[in-house]
Formats: sequence, C-alpha cells, structure tokens
Amino acid sequence: MQANPEAISHRIQVGLAERSYPIFIGQQLLPQLADLLPRLPQQVSIITNALVASHYLATVRDALPASCKVIVHEIPDGEHGKSLENYGLVMDTLINASFNRDCAVIALGGGVVGDLAGFVAATFQRGVAFYQIPTTLLAQVDSSVGGKTAINHPGGKNLVGAFYQPQAVVISHDCLLTLSDRDYACGLAEIVKYGIVYDAEFFAWLEQQQQALNARDPQALAYAIARSCEIKAEIVAADEHEHGVRALLNLGHTFGHAIEAECYASWRHGEAVAAGTAIAAHFMLQQGELSSAEVDRICHLLSAFGLPTQAPKLSESQWQARMQRDKKVQAGRIRLVLPTRIGHAEVRTVTDWQPVWAAISALTSTSS
Repeated sequence: MQANPEAISHRIQVGLAERSYPIFIGQQLLPQLADLLPRLPQQVSIITNALVASHYLATVRDALPASCKVIVHEIPDGEHGKSLENYGLVMDTLINASFNRDCAVIALGGGVVGDLAGFVAATFQRGVAFYQIPTTLLAQVDSSVGGKTAINHPGGKNLVGAFYQPQAVVISHDCLLTLSDRDYACGLAEIVKYGIVYDAEFFAWLEQQQQALNARDPQALAYAIARSCEIKAEIVAADEHEHGVRALLNLGHTFGHAIEAECYASWRHGEAVAAGTAIAAHFMLQQGELSSAEVDRICHLLSAFGLPTQAPKLSESQWQARMQRDKKVQAGRIRLVLPTRIGHAEVRTVTDWQPVWAAISALTSTSS
C-alpha cells in the first residue's frame, strides 16, 4: 500500500548531501509509516514514554511491517528522562535484545524522547538508523529537525550529545489534539522565534493568525509547522554544526536554560524560552538597537499565545552561574542571540555583565 498523498500537506527536504532526508507534514500519517520511513530494517526499537504510548504506540506498531522485530522502551516523562541513567537503561534494552548495527531507533514523543533516542541511535554500535515521530508542537517545529541529540548532566542541560541526523521525520499534526494548552503554547514559543530571527512576513502572519492557532485550526497549524521546518531546514543545510547562522535558533535559550535549571519544577522549556526572548528584546531596547514598537509586538504575540514575558525571581549569582555554563560561552564570555529587528538577529559576545543584569531585572516578576 502506498502512502495516501492527500494526507501529506507538505514535504520538506533537509539538504545535507548524502545525509539529506524528508520531513512529511500532514494528518493521520501514523498508519502510513511503513511507506513513509525509508529503509526500515528488521530490528526496530521504539523509544517513548507512558503518556505518548497510551495514545499512539499501538497505531505505530500496527503500521510497521509484520516482519520487524519490535521492542519498546519507555522513559520517564519530563526533562529528567534525558538522564545518563536512562540512557544506560535504553542501551541495556538494546544489548539484551541482541540488536545489532542493522537496527533502527524510532523516537515517538516530544523533545525529551527525541533527544535521548537520537543520542542512543548516534552511539549504539557507533551509529544506527534513526527516525523521528514528534508528537508535541515544540518537537515538531524544533527538536525533531536538524540532528541535535543530547542528554543532560547534573552540571547542565544537553551537555552530553552529538549531531546525528534522522533518516526521516513524520509530523502528524492531529497528534497535537491530545496536548495540554500549556504544552501546546510551548511549541508556539519556538514558532514565534523563527519569525523574529529569520522571517518578518511570517511573524506578521502569526500576528494575524493568533486566534486560529490558539484554536488549533488544522490549516493554520499545517502552515505554521511547515514554514518553521522550512526555515530550520534552510539554516541546518547552511550550518549543520552550529558554527554560524544556526546559532540564531538559540534566541532566548541562554536566558531560558538558566530559568529551566533553577525552576525545573514550575517552568517548561517553551515558557523559559519565551521569557528569555523577551529579555533579549529588552536588552536590545536598552542598547538603542531595537525599537519599543518591535519589543511591544514581540511581547504582545508571546502573551497572546499564553506565554510568559517576565522571568522568575532569581538572584544575580544564580543567573550568572547558569549562563556561564551555557554551551555558547567562549573563553568565559557569554554569547547571546539578540534581535536587531523583527526578521533579523545576531550572535554577540557580551563582555559587560551589568547591562545584561539590568535587562533581566527589568523583566523579573515580583511574584515569582
């Protein structure tokens, strides 16, 4: 049976020479996986978590060829699922099942599942086939595309990882109907990011489509996901290993990772990135390099999607310690992604901490 072309609304190619791969975007794509996932081997490991498995695991298993030996490993939900311990447990599962180099790892879930599964695929037997089936909006528009894989270390987020591209990404946006409003909003934060750093017209479209996107309108969602993936595919093709333009996709992340690390129990990734984006915009306002009108547009759009634009109350030492551990730090100096206008951003090295602290302080919630 061939995949139903009417179910696929967009097909995007990530151009990386012999490692290029397709992104399929549409509705009800999970039952068609056997046709969408190229070169499936006979041994398949699905890495997921219990919540995602309750919704989609049976459909995915039924869609795979009957000849496949399938094993499933569920990791805990939440950021702590990306631990060294859970990485080791997945490796134990593969080894105990006698999986070999001719196997495949399928990530079925959100960003945590995808990051850990990708690192497993990159390191098991020195690298095996890897496929992404993201089920959260944040993973669909960001972490499933581009080949960043990682696990967390007690010293910081994503400190152990590798660049390892999947062979295909299947984005079935009907999966988003089971997301909580909060998790859905976290994905919208990453979509807004693409407009700020790369595409002013897309940002304006998002402003016009606020109600449709908040209502999870299928057509609006399909376009928002597709445009986000197109932008990321263009950037990854130009700078796979983040030596240049790809770093722009970290807008808000240096601030956001600090918030996540200090407030893990109460803040999600997308929320922290949204607050971090607002801080970055405010920093540029203070520098006289971003207009108050554009800062207002950025913060208004984030707020319209139910996202925070103020940071939690943390001490100056907490901010400094966390930001100094960021992967973008070079020679002890913090590097920030900063918007110069909507549709354009730059990576800059910051040598003076006080303006950074002033921007953080200006956008710190007194109730946190």
